[in-house]
Amino acid sequence: MGEFKKMTNFVSSSRKSSYGQVAVFALASALCVSAAAQQPAGGTSTPTPSVAQPSPGAQATQNNLSAPPKEGFWGRVYPFARKKWVGRQLDPIKGQLNELDEVNAQNAKDIKDVDARAQAGIQKAQTTADAANQVASAAGQQAQQAGTVAGQASTKVDQIHGTVNGLDKYAEKNTVSIAFRRGSTTLSVDDKKQLDDMAAKLTGHMGYLLEVEAHAPGAGGVGIQSSNRLAEAVKRYLVTEHDIPVYRMHSVALGNAPISADQTGDTKATPVKTSYVELRLMENSLAAQDGTTPPVSSN
Repeated sequence: MGEFKKMTNFVSSSRKSSYGQVAVFALASALCVSAAAQQPAGGTSTPTPSVAQPSPGAQATQNNLSAPPKEGFWGRVYPFARKKWVGRQLDPIKGQLNELDEVNAQNAKDIKDVDARAQAGIQKAQTTADAANQVASAAGQQAQQAGTVAGQASTKVDQIHGTVNGLDKYAEKNTVSIAFRRGSTTLSVDDKKQLDDMAAKLTGHMGYLLEVEAHAPGAGGVGIQSSNRLAEAVKRYLVTEHDIPVYRMHSVALGNAPISADQTGDTKATPVKTSYVELRLMENSLAAQDGTTPPVSSN
């Protein structure tokens, strides 16, 4: 009897396990049969315990064990395998997945719109940058041209500056001395030949001047008047015989003024003893640069 109760408790606890219900029921029945067979046989009047008649609780337990579960054997063992239960569990997930798909689709659309606007902005910025580069390139070319023009202008200014500075710069190129007899203003044959040679080389040339410096013995105004007549005789010959412009000849009558020591080579000034005229050819520096200086060689 004690073993039966133990088995009954074991079976009651085993109900809670859904995996071994049938095996437990079979084991309990076998133990009950074995207990009944161990009772003494014969005509003993020992009262038979109520093993064959289980208690109401045990009977109810056996009925519950023998009754098939409402959800089926696999429904009790694997409750997650039921379609309806799985459907009820999956419906919220499906809704969330659908909502997530909608959100992803909207995000993809928004990303596409943002990308399109970004590409449009980039294209516009690139176009603006290209236009700015073209303007900058044109400005650079104009600046380069302006620099070239400025360089040319600076060169011309330098040339003009050099021209202005060289307007009054003359250098002595040749000197001719014309001797006269005392008290005479007539040119000798040799004097005329010297003047003819100089005038022939001056034809067609520019940028020169002739300095006519006349000397004559005689004190005071007598010497000055005599030297002035000598200078005029030389100038008259050059104008009438060789068409030398008057403005290219500059004369001075010095009379009997002593000649400086630098001209004679002496240690002191020498007084004038003869009548003569010194004719100096002066060259302008600009004419020398242009190659228009008369090639007059010294005698």
